[in-house]
Amino acid sequence: MSLLTSAVAAVILDPAGRVLLCQQSQGHRLWGLPGGKIRNGESPLHAVVRDIREETGTETDIVDLVGIYQLTGDTCGTDLPDVLVHVFRGQLGAGDVAVNAPGRISRLSWHEPVALPQPMTATTRAAVADALAGRSGVLRDVQRDAEPEVPEAVDAAIPMQAVAAAAIVS
Repeated sequence: MSLLTSAVAAVILDPAGRVLLCQQSQGHRLWGLPGGKIRNGESPLHAVVRDIREETGTETDIVDLVGIYQLTGDTCGTDLPDVLVHVFRGQLGAGDVAVNAPGRISRLSWHEPVALPQPMTATTRAAVADALAGRSGVLRDVQRDAEPEVPEAVDAAIPMQAVAAAAIVS
């Protein structure tokens, strides 16, 4: 039996329709959605609001649940737990976003859905595609990507069609 970790994330769009993404400050510096692990005794809803506040310095209103994504696979190393990620659709409150947790994220920025940065987490690709398609309540298995060839992120963008095609459709 594989270990299971629970996490949360949120797809947040600005009024121009750009997606808010965070770049990890360690490891392969993957781009992902704001969020993090659920603490013991914490609900997914409380966790996502707390994590977004910790990472961006702003409050978030949660609109609905995009879906629950189970991240599995050992293509980037053994002994990694499966991760059950609750992905919400959210709206930021007033104020500008700023990196508020430099130990966890190195950059926080808005991206056009047709030009998302790479490398990106597999869960982020699937959840952004689902959110932009207007889906809610999705249940999806997502396979981990192989480790990126380049250990640090680059700002190369990929077309949204590639993001949608990469999302595992159930």
